[in-house]
Amino acid sequence: MYRDHTVGVIVPAYDEAERIGHVLESIPAFVDRVYAVDDCSTDRTWDVIQRYATADPDCSAVNRDEAVADETVTDAVASGREVSPPESLPDGGTLADPQVVPIRHEENQGAGGALRTGYRRARADGVDLTVTIDADGQMDPERMPALLDPLVEDEADYAKGNRLANREDWMEMPPFRTVGNWLLTALTKVASGYWRTTDPQNGYTAITREALCAIDVDRMRDNHDYCNDLLVRLNVADMRVVDVSMPAVYRDEESTIDFASFVPTTSLTLARGFGWRLKECYLDDGVHPVAVCYGVGVLGAVIGVVTGLTAVVESLTSDSAGGRAAKSAVALAVSLFLVVTAMVLDATANEGLEVTRE
Repeated sequence: MYRDHTVGVIVPAYDEAERIGHVLESIPAFVDRVYAVDDCSTDRTWDVIQRYATADPDCSAVNRDEAVADETVTDAVASGREVSPPESLPDGGTLADPQVVPIRHEENQGAGGALRTGYRRARADGVDLTVTIDADGQMDPERMPALLDPLVEDEADYAKGNRLANREDWMEMPPFRTVGNWLLTALTKVASGYWRTTDPQNGYTAITREALCAIDVDRMRDNHDYCNDLLVRLNVADMRVVDVSMPAVYRDEESTIDFASFVPTTSLTLARGFGWRLKECYLDDGVHPVAVCYGVGVLGAVIGVVTGLTAVVESLTSDSAGGRAAKSAVALAVSLFLVVTAMVLDATANEGLEVTRE
């Protein structure tokens, strides 16, 4: 328990047998329950999770050749069912604190699917604050209080790590990740309405039970675009979000993101989320200036681009395309003004949902 609040930690894992043990071992003592979700790994990730879930608190399971397990857990593992650890061990010992709840997917559901499973379990257990931390060891568990404090103090409903807050931190990131992160940051600002929030792909987060119940967890995206989708859902639910500066540690691990599918999938997720948010926030109770400016601006930009391209083609065979090109330029300028106006109005409308913490 942390400052009179129960805390659950979700550790989604896929082929992290070499690292998840260290992550589970380093979870702070104030955590009440750890939901270790094996997303149908092909290595020994599930074995490592089981060892921690059934280990005697007087010895380190990671250093043992075999885990102590009762018959119920053994049978469940063999059948691939989701299981919870026993209340006590066969030798009379008790489970380590925090309690590790092993959960295994029979089919791979993606990063978002693993988080969704953990969120469902934490919500069902009535946990006050739920933290997500990756199993690859890139996130420092000792910095968890920095995520929890704004929630405990009722300053925010959702806290997330931010590796882009300090130049020293983001300079440590591999260049391709830095560029991709800044690009996704810009696109997610527009889609989610959280204009001061950066590093949307950061998986080190904390959420209150109220916020978890306010969003539709069952409709969360399956893959790595879940975090962008989640921010959109939080905005529609009027949840306050805070960025917490913290570095990531990069070693020799390889990213599990397939960029060939990630880019189009995330782009589509952001586009859908943007449209859904505009409808829910600015059209359900009438026509709002934000929706009008965005709609007219985007439509005008499309018309301006089409007109401009047509003028270019005509200029190759005729000298009379100058007037059309001028009209295209004017349409694009007006459209840009309207889109920028919509962004300013949107940022102003959502100003109260973004928390700045020193």
